[in-house]
This record gives sequence, structure tokens and C-alpha cells, in this order.
Amino acid sequence: MYFGREAFGGKGIRIFTMPKMKAYLSTNGPWNQLVKLGNIVFTELAHQTTIALNNHLKVTPFVVPHRDEFSETVGYKIAGKQKTALFIPDINKWAKWSEDIVEEVKKVDIAFLDATFLKSGEVNRPMSEIPHPFIEETVGLFKNETFATKQKVIFIHFNHTNHALQENSTERKTLEKEGFRVAFEGMQIGL
Repeated sequence: MYFGREAFGGKGIRIFTMPKMKAYLSTNGPWNQLVKLGNIVFTELAHQTTIALNNHLKVTPFVVPHRDEFSETVGYKIAGKQKTALFIPDINKWAKWSEDIVEEVKKVDIAFLDATFLKSGEVNRPMSEIPHPFIEETVGLFKNETFATKQKVIFIHFNHTNHALQENSTERKTLEKEGFRVAFEGMQIGL
């Protein structure tokens, strides 16, 4: 909404959306004003359909299970000139997805994975209401994999209650010792 006249005042800014998100933005204020005033124009994405962003970068969105009150939730396979990445910042438990996360990580060079919570009991409400995969669950799925495979995993999308977010925490040090990585502000990964 910051692309509109109250802020940036952009014209024809290209927005990449899945179908349900496009419908949501087009029919709900204040976002529909951006469409009406031509601040944004849509490039519609589709599940498992690759789009070339330029000569060096291709992106393939795929639907992942999540609560989806207003739109789809997607992850992305990203292909650069030299490397590939998997980007799944938001998902329900890995078992609810039709794909095997370990096998999907093995297919890419880098995998940015949902790390909202470290373990059960982290917040003062039933964790079943917010069924992100716990870091400890993801680590468990990779326990028999090589260090090189674990090195592909970069945890992202941390809740503020997650101790692995703290750079010098025991939890973070344990993850890193096992081979996993944690994203940090300003991190750059070349593809």
C-alpha cells in the first residue's frame, strides 16, 4: 500500500501474485485503490510454472500448506546462472506438504526454511493453532544427512521468542555445530 499516492505515488509498478492474492488485492481496500489508480499492475504467477525475471534469474512458485485465509501461501524455487535456491518462509508442518523436504533440499544449493519456532511451548497458547515446523523437527528430519546437506539449510522467519535468533545463544551454537545456518540481516547469497 506504500506504492500509492499517500507515499511513493508509483505508476505501473509490476507486482507478482498468485491468483487468490491478485483477487484479494483487487477487491479489498486500501489495496484495490492501487489497482484503480494504476500504481500497480499484476503479473500473475501459477503453481509450478516458471517465470523468467531476467536473463539470469528464474522463479517457480509452488503452493504449500498454510492457513490461507486471504490468499495462497507459496514457496519458490529460484534458479540463477550458477546456483539454485529453495525459499519456504512460511509453511505448516513438513508432513502436511506433498513433498519430502529433505529430498527437496538435496536438489538445490541453498534452502531458506521456516524457523518460526524452535520447539513446542515457546508461546503461551496452543502451538497446534500455529503449526509451523519447529526447528527441532526440521533438524530431526536431517539427522542422518551429511554435513554438506545440512549446510544448505539457512533458517529464516523467526518469531521473537525463538532463542536460535540470538547470535550467542546455546541453541544457535548447537544448530551451527550440527551444520545448519541462520540468516542474518544484510546476508547476501549469490546465485
